[in-house]
Amino acid sequence: MAMTDPLGDMLTRIRNGAARRKSSVSTPASKLRARVLDVLQAEGYIRGYSEVEFGNGKAELSIELKYYEGASVIREIARVSKPGRRVYVSVKSIPQVANGLGITILSTPKGVMADHQAREQNVGGEVLCSVF
Repeated sequence: MAMTDPLGDMLTRIRNGAARRKSSVSTPASKLRARVLDVLQAEGYIRGYSEVEFGNGKAELSIELKYYEGASVIREIARVSKPGRRVYVSVKSIPQVANGLGITILSTPKGVMADHQAREQNVGGEVLCSVF
């Protein structure tokens, strides 16, 4: 069966892996997923990720989760814009997560970026997810 929300699936794998205190989780690879992981890594929510190639043209992303004093760095990760209900915002209405302690990840014409970068570059876009 085809997956209707690949990004939501990746976020759920991260959420479940963190709840079970896994050191890493894997998910099928895509460019959008890799860009979201780049933002999560730059913001310090994950240790890193690597792409694992298989011989049949398939690839997976292995995501290394990050913990601080035994607790996951990611307290909450949620999909905002879903396939059935897309959420777009202008630069003036980019939401803040936990009063600025968390981040919102957006897909903009200038690429996938965190909310503070979008405000600096004065661009809006689709709200992919929020992380705290």
